[in-house]
Amino acid sequence: MDKKLKATHEGKLKIGEIELNVAVLNDGTRIITQSAVFKAFGRTKRGRAKDDVRVLNRPAFIDAKNLQPFIDSELEGVLNMIEYKSKGGGNVEGYNADILPRLCKVYLDARERDKLVPQQIPLARASEVLLIALSKVGIMALVDEATGYQYDREKDELQKILKAYIAEGLLPWQKTFPDIFYKELFRLNGWDFTVSGIKKRPSVVGTWTNKLIYEQLPKGVIDELKAKTPKSLSGHYTARFFQSLTAETGNPHLTAQLNQIITLFQLSDNMKHMWTQFEKLKSRQSGQLELPFKFDNEGRTIEPEHTEPLTELSDFNKKLKLGLGFNPKKKC
Repeated sequence: MDKKLKATHEGKLKIGEIELNVAVLNDGTRIITQSAVFKAFGRTKRGRAKDDVRVLNRPAFIDAKNLQPFIDSELEGVLNMIEYKSKGGGNVEGYNADILPRLCKVYLDARERDKLVPQQIPLARASEVLLIALSKVGIMALVDEATGYQYDREKDELQKILKAYIAEGLLPWQKTFPDIFYKELFRLNGWDFTVSGIKKRPSVVGTWTNKLIYEQLPKGVIDELKAKTPKSLSGHYTARFFQSLTAETGNPHLTAQLNQIITLFQLSDNMKHMWTQFEKLKSRQSGQLELPFKFDNEGRTIEPEHTEPLTELSDFNKKLKLGLGFNPKKKC
């Protein structure tokens, strides 16, 4: 069996007026070809000089003796040449793409210490140009964009997240959302925390729950939960989203998010006040958030005008009704 690495994506990375051949291998390694390394610095591939200014076992573009003191461990880690098969089946030699900015650093550090020989000065100037271009976006992202790998990478990463968060089967129901979450939500909106009060606004409560809890899980998780959770013929979900979360990753993240929101609830005077605090917290991470509802003058949620009451109580409402109607003096 041929175990040689193979290119799954190939492209040209354009920096200024030059184009560099790059690739992504089947193990995820981002590659810049050997000839592209020389091209990046305006050089042509050459043989090794037969004099005492070169170091054996170094690539020709970094074998000058005066450069050796500036090679750090990170550059050492990517100096090994990588052989792989191109998409067309040919044999290609290249290096981890991370080599490019690290080579630039060598030439610039050597120039700063006045250790370059005259013929190396142009290489330092080329390093400046390259680093300015590379500083805008990481070299890995540039290679991904040039080869088209970014699209497959995003898809693969999403699948990894969903696998970590979404259980293969529907887990048995167990109490996950504590009563205090709903009690505080109703308090902030001035709603009666009673069965009749809950029956009036199931969609409002659901929207706030999705916005504050489920949408704060990694991107794509809530969409997968919606697709996975079974529905009745009338279109209502017959299970809770959290029943599809994994015990190892999904549920612990959900619980952490719940605790954070409950704390915000308890520190807030009304729903608008809570949302203001929530926005400040999240804007540092994800930018502007879309407000699901408007607020009235008292900072309470303005509910949709045509919210229909449920004809059949959900599991939560049934349990809540049972709890509200419990008489501790009555014998079972």
